[in-house]
Amino acid sequence: MLRSLYVKDFAIVGEAEIAFAAGLTVVTGETGAGKSLLVDALLMLSGNRADASLVRHGSERAELSAEFDLVGRKDLLEWLREAEFDDENACQLRRVIRSEGSSRAWINGRPVTLTQLKALGDRLIEIHGQHEHQALLDRSRQLAMLDAYGAHSEALARVQALAVSWRKVMARIKALSGGQDHAERMDWLSHQVDELSSHAIEAGELHVLEDTHKRLANSGQLQQGCAGLSELLDGESEFSISRLVTRAHGESQRLAALDPALTPLAELLDAARIHIDESSDNLTRYQDSLDLDPERMAEIDAQLGKLHELSRKHRIPMEELVGKRDELQMELDALRNAGADLQKLEQERRELSDHYAKAAMKLAAARKTAASRLGQAVGDLLADLGMAGGRFEVELEALPAGDPDPQGTERCEFMVSANPGQPVRALRKVASGGELSRISLAIEVAALGMDEVGTMVFDEVDAGIGGAVAEVVGQKLRRLGSQRQVLCVTHLAQVAAQGHAHLRVSKASEADSTETRIENLDATVRRDEIARMLGGIDITRETQALAKQMLREAQNTA
Repeated sequence: MLRSLYVKDFAIVGEAEIAFAAGLTVVTGETGAGKSLLVDALLMLSGNRADASLVRHGSERAELSAEFDLVGRKDLLEWLREAEFDDENACQLRRVIRSEGSSRAWINGRPVTLTQLKALGDRLIEIHGQHEHQALLDRSRQLAMLDAYGAHSEALARVQALAVSWRKVMARIKALSGGQDHAERMDWLSHQVDELSSHAIEAGELHVLEDTHKRLANSGQLQQGCAGLSELLDGESEFSISRLVTRAHGESQRLAALDPALTPLAELLDAARIHIDESSDNLTRYQDSLDLDPERMAEIDAQLGKLHELSRKHRIPMEELVGKRDELQMELDALRNAGADLQKLEQERRELSDHYAKAAMKLAAARKTAASRLGQAVGDLLADLGMAGGRFEVELEALPAGDPDPQGTERCEFMVSANPGQPVRALRKVASGGELSRISLAIEVAALGMDEVGTMVFDEVDAGIGGAVAEVVGQKLRRLGSQRQVLCVTHLAQVAAQGHAHLRVSKASEADSTETRIENLDATVRRDEIARMLGGIDITRETQALAKQMLREAQNTA
């Protein structure tokens, strides 16, 4: 339920904050005062497109915010939680429209896209009247309202569950069949697995192979380098490291005999001599192991070439070829066993199709009954609302045969004829705003309590009517307000008198500016406002008495 609305620098509204309560709130004021600006503000907060013309002249931006109480609306609380916008039971929508035309939006203080704002706004507020964007013109919403009116929730849930199950089974069938000829896929997989099994090696083996290839490719350079190093370490030259260290060790021993302090140096040189001898022995053994093997080199070259080829073919590193082989092997094994699985899935698909057809047929029959009842109920209300001879029908259109649809096998269209003798036309094509408003009101009254939207707004619902019909419209709105929060912009006293609360919009002009003011009326001021609506500029005791009587009778109405 809408708790409050804050508007600043919006059109000709300087700044206003309005509190709302449950029931029917009527909005009145002189023509041109800006009564519909409240509706426009709610439209902006519901995600409608904005432009710079909505910003008050001379201001940088317009600011709008609305607070809603979501007690009892588990669906909306869950939506907020899933989107991580939740804040206990509160919900605040905020939007800023800048003078250059850009805008930003927030839900509970968190930035959101216009799509997210609209998704939530459509479930919080339903606007009827002389606007192009109205929920009842949407065919999907019409179908949802028909299902709500007919209490089809269980039947619809059954249809949706079967359609979802059918789609899951079809996805599994497609996955098992590989999306192509079964035997062809198996042949391809078998070839790939055989090829990878013949050539792919584990990462550790690959590293050993690459090291061996590197050694063989450089064996000549290694032999030449080792020969030079061997000569340097322990060659015939008197300047080889081994001979030089041996002489240094002998000299250190002679000096250590003269001064024991040099004994550690002699020991280090002795250890160095031993290490050099061991290094020379190791180098000799390495030289003996070196082998120029062109055949082995060619074999490794071919093996690495094949691994590189497979790596490019499967677009993965060589280290992952074994994993790729195992992956393809698993798919091949699954396909080899898929024959039996596919037969089971095909049987399951046929059974689901049969169950869906029966469930959809049951839902279609229920929709047909509900469509007849809703059409009759709305048609009866149209006469009360000043559209005598008007007709309302719910047309059900069967969908072409195809895959199971979660919404059933038909779609609906609300059809209306506002005048006797005229054929029915789609509600979304009805041109008259006043007729559209009253038709929307009739639908809402007929389907009272069937949907979950907590706040409904009617803009100029009484356009083109008066007298007794206006009183009936007011009574219908008041009845609607007994179960939903209703906001109604009206210019008729008969409608205004039925409100549980009353807002007045007025316009004040100065030399260089015009500003709209919005005020909540108490009992006395409200009586005078209704008297003004009845009698014009001059308010007499008679019009005041009549206004008081109308208010008293409305209070006594259920």
